[in-house]
Amino acid sequence: MTAAVETDRLCASYGGTPCLRDIDLRIPEGEMAALIGPNGAGKSTLLRVLTGQHPPASGGVRLFGRDVAALRPSERARWVAVAPQELLAPMPFTVEEIVGIGRTARLPRWSAPGPEHRRAVEEAMAWMDVLALRTRTFHELSGGERQRVVIAMALAQEPRLLLLDEPTSHLDVSHRLEILRLIERMNAERGLTVLLTSHDLNLAAEFCRRLLLLDRGRLVAEGPPDAVLREPLLREVYHCALRVRREDDGALTVRPVRPPRSAAPARPGANPSPPAE
Repeated sequence: MTAAVETDRLCASYGGTPCLRDIDLRIPEGEMAALIGPNGAGKSTLLRVLTGQHPPASGGVRLFGRDVAALRPSERARWVAVAPQELLAPMPFTVEEIVGIGRTARLPRWSAPGPEHRRAVEEAMAWMDVLALRTRTFHELSGGERQRVVIAMALAQEPRLLLLDEPTSHLDVSHRLEILRLIERMNAERGLTVLLTSHDLNLAAEFCRRLLLLDRGRLVAEGPPDAVLREPLLREVYHCALRVRREDDGALTVRPVRPPRSAAPARPGANPSPPAE
């Protein structure tokens, strides 16, 4: 099967400080995968390197068999779409205008949008169920609505690979499920390759067939959820006790194990207990 993303001993740094170390990964075309790991593990940096926004210190990155460094920016923009955690809209753009921005890479320079542009925008809004919001301004929307619009903008680009940085952050449980079900449907029906970052291990295991666990810039495990979500490994990576359980419906769940109350740290400013007589 063709690989959508391949890296070979990929390393990256910021200001001389290493942040990715010897990353070897292969994501087949049509896969839906999640990058997981604690804060500072390198998840967002890896996304930036994959899109050519941050240069690797060494190693290689290939998108659909092509060296990312050899791709023209216009080619990368047609192949790969990125949905950020948050989108800042400095002007009161409508939902339809925001989604239309995703067509920029597909429009010839100095050309007015034509029927193909309008079709792609309509289709993207339909996929993410925001057609009814088309005339609303982006600032008026709820968090869940904004996230659907941001993903619709990425879809209007008609990419082969969709990268999502924490697509469910700041959303309640219902909206998290809604967003991931829509992404799962696009992956299944359109064969769109999806790579997302997530701090929600349970939802990542529920919706993604492959998990990639990063820790301090290294890829320490990858594979199906039950091969990655192992208690000893998670304890080492997250520095806390976690319980992994297989539910009756087959789903994997991960929950933190609360330390004994006697081991809990004292509240700031609390007076120490008097010594025993």
